[in-house]
Amino acid sequence: MSFPRLAVLKFGGTSVASAETVRRIAEIVLTRRKQGFDAVVVVVSALSKVTDKLVRIANGEPAQPLIEAIANQHLQLAEALGLPLSDELSKAWQQPLNQILDWASGSAPLPLPVQASIQSCGELMSSRLLAHFFKTELAKHDTPFQWQDVRDWLQSTPQANRAEVSHYLNAHCEPVRNDALRESVVAQGGMVLTQGFIARNQQKETVILGRGGSDTSAAYLAALLGADVLEIWTDVPGMFTANPRQFPNARLLRSLDYDEAQEMATTGAKVLHPRCVRPARLAQIPVRIAHTGYPDMEGTWLQPQDEVVSGLKAVSVNKPITLISMETLGMWQQVGFLADAFTAFKRHGVSIDLVSTSETNITVTLDSKANDLSASAMQSLVDELSSLCRVKVLENCAVVTLVGRHVSTVLHQLGDALSVFADYPIHLISQAASDLNYSFVIDAEHADDVSARLHDYLLAHARHPAVFGPSWRTLFAEPGPLTTPDWWQPAAQELIERSALSAPCYVYSLPRVRESVEQLRQLKSIDRLLYAMKANCNPAVLQSLERLNVDFECVSIGEIERVRRVMPQLPANRILFTPNFAPRSEYAFAFKQDITVTLDNLHPIEHWPDLFKGKNVLLRLDVGAGKGHHAHVRTVGQQAKFGIPLSDLDDVLTRLSNAGAKITGLHAHTGSGIFDTTTWLDNARMLAEIATRLPDVQVLNLGGGLGIPYEEGQQPLDLALLEKGLADFKQQYPQFKLWLEPGRFIVAQAGVLLARVTQIKGKGERHYVGIETGMNSLLRPALYGARHRIVNLTKLDAPLAWQATIVGPICESGDKLGETVLPVTEEGDVLLIADAGAYGAVMSSSYNLRAPGQEFVFD
Repeated sequence: MSFPRLAVLKFGGTSVASAETVRRIAEIVLTRRKQGFDAVVVVVSALSKVTDKLVRIANGEPAQPLIEAIANQHLQLAEALGLPLSDELSKAWQQPLNQILDWASGSAPLPLPVQASIQSCGELMSSRLLAHFFKTELAKHDTPFQWQDVRDWLQSTPQANRAEVSHYLNAHCEPVRNDALRESVVAQGGMVLTQGFIARNQQKETVILGRGGSDTSAAYLAALLGADVLEIWTDVPGMFTANPRQFPNARLLRSLDYDEAQEMATTGAKVLHPRCVRPARLAQIPVRIAHTGYPDMEGTWLQPQDEVVSGLKAVSVNKPITLISMETLGMWQQVGFLADAFTAFKRHGVSIDLVSTSETNITVTLDSKANDLSASAMQSLVDELSSLCRVKVLENCAVVTLVGRHVSTVLHQLGDALSVFADYPIHLISQAASDLNYSFVIDAEHADDVSARLHDYLLAHARHPAVFGPSWRTLFAEPGPLTTPDWWQPAAQELIERSALSAPCYVYSLPRVRESVEQLRQLKSIDRLLYAMKANCNPAVLQSLERLNVDFECVSIGEIERVRRVMPQLPANRILFTPNFAPRSEYAFAFKQDITVTLDNLHPIEHWPDLFKGKNVLLRLDVGAGKGHHAHVRTVGQQAKFGIPLSDLDDVLTRLSNAGAKITGLHAHTGSGIFDTTTWLDNARMLAEIATRLPDVQVLNLGGGLGIPYEEGQQPLDLALLEKGLADFKQQYPQFKLWLEPGRFIVAQAGVLLARVTQIKGKGERHYVGIETGMNSLLRPALYGARHRIVNLTKLDAPLAWQATIVGPICESGDKLGETVLPVTEEGDVLLIADAGAYGAVMSSSYNLRAPGQEFVFD
């Protein structure tokens, strides 16, 4: 025996904004019917931006021009749908608009019931217009159709202690399943079209459910009707690990439990209204979030989870937020102080979100979307609180929240991530007792930067395939030429054979090195490339670069000696020496060899001025704010040891002048793994400004740090955009030569690390895959959390099956090379760690007396 099935589908303003999307709604309804749903209840919002116009009318703006714009919007949609224009059709929007004109003629401010009635008209107009289309369209498929006034189904419930405005403009319902109503809707069958956003109160007045309330209406109706599924159709294909329109690398969340979704919605994820989750959770109705424009995309499911996946799921931002700080010595051990303070909030109908307390201070946050935070309302609240304590109000704040089930289990991962707050004041920190979030209150202007950096640290590399789907960038990538496979993919068999003889080992592709140099030659404004050889000092790599007329930047005498030994005919003027806290002897050695030296500290010229007599030098300056993928690779600022602070610059200039040295260039390097092209342009501008004081400066060395994409879907550095900026700069400052010091960019993608699987261990849902080398060969993951793509080269085309942690044999808990998804893997399989050509072998060691990987070259 089959049971009748009922679905509730909600379509927002963008989903009813065009004829194309409206026709797609009809297709989706018919698809659900074919899938066995007896009845499909469709909840629609007002046409896009109509509610905004209605709010402006309700707030007292002149109504006539806004009403004309609304009427035109509905007329254009009707024409686009091919509906024959008639008096009956035009009544769909003209009657409500005429009524609005009558309401708006009253004196301001309009009564709250009138404001609610005005704002409700958007959904009534859109649904009546769309009813003409759906009735005709569905009749072609013998599908019954009915238009329903949702106010006959949904009644608001008064809430104690809420301001009157909330009862009308942010109303609340408590739907109880009505089996008789469900049976009636199923018996009717087909499609029922109704409205979101609106309801009636006990006095039969129209009320609205707050902005974004159509999601909530749909959830209320799903609970009322005992729906088998609730679908929220919108202009994004689900919930993401961050706001995908701001951060294209944000990942689709395939599945969440209700509590996680509620937390994300409450803390800023705008794809879902915070109040819509609770009715679905109480009724245990699965919720799907889907993209109207791409109905076949997988979307996000909210439902009870068979398997609890702990850990972070998202970084969300909620702004603007108002923060109120209440301080007095009198609250310490005083019985009832909190009750008195919170009673004031209650009397003013203000709900509190986050709370932080100490012996002398209580700080709370207020959300303007849930409260009346007008100047008069706030002043009234502050006046009452001031009788209890000193009150400070801080507006325009933001709450940045890390959301996930059992979020405390990732506490150990937050150390480096929290370094993003080094430059930004934190006003409040909160951890939910539910273990679902960590929240940080900061100034709103910094929220996007902080959330982006937290996402990069904590979620850009999330791997659990049941939870994390493709990135926004991957889902909506512009069609283009086929991606060229990595050089090692066609060479897989040859690499496997090399592994059988020599693993663990590094293998470098010299053609890939040459390709990277050719890419950099696109930067026509760069006058000199110097390879930062600390990235990889393999002799064959160095020789290949020398033949390409790339010069060399060295940071030690050992590196200078390697260059001279490998290429004994290399002129000294093709080497730049940039020591940091090196002994006097290294400076003396370089000067004796006629190698140009970069000075990055006051100490050498202060204590060894004789070394600098008659010498040409560059100055490495600390220009202020570091950039890069980890604190250990950001090389300026108070936390970094590199560069002359600008406060020491005058002293350095005086001492160099007294020593008879000439400053021929300025240098700035802010960090590594950078994709923001403004980094090098900012360096250039700052150095040029300083150079105006120094008549002998001819060179501006912009440093290196050019990022490469270590992750699938990550976009490469935009060299064309960088060149455009540099060309503009050189037009303004034609007197300067520009140097660049790439290291990672040239060699990282040319190198791989190969190692065989030794053992496999299972711990719950996690697989540990052990290989024959570890942090002794590749230190980057342990040192600063670097991520590398890791594949099973032996089974390159096999289906992925395991969430795996790749570990080495070193006796350290930090000996982890990365997290990845692998096919079923066995002892003896060869794993390939990609993009390991930079800072790999050069940082290796014989720790535990285990030999690191050997090096080989493909040409």
